[in-house]
Amino acid sequence: MLRYFFLEFVLPLLVFLFLRSILGNFFRARKVPRENATPPPPTIIAGGELKKDPVCGTYISAALSVTRKVHGEMVHFCSKECRDKYRAA
Repeated sequence: MLRYFFLEFVLPLLVFLFLRSILGNFFRARKVPRENATPPPPTIIAGGELKKDPVCGTYISAALSVTRKVHGEMVHFCSKECRDKYRAA
């Protein structure tokens, strides 16, 4: 009974998983990058100076903030929406 279970189920399953692994690695390595592939997202540098958004009070990295010069001074915003609200005020 145990021998039958092993020969009929376990052994074929192990062979299938082994072949799938080998063939999967073979075909995965042969992939050619497409010309229309999307570029990777830009890397975000952790750390840096934080600036406070004057509209909502959120602290945002100076490198990632939306900026606008107001009376010769650079003002940092967390989003374009906050920048537009500041403009309206």
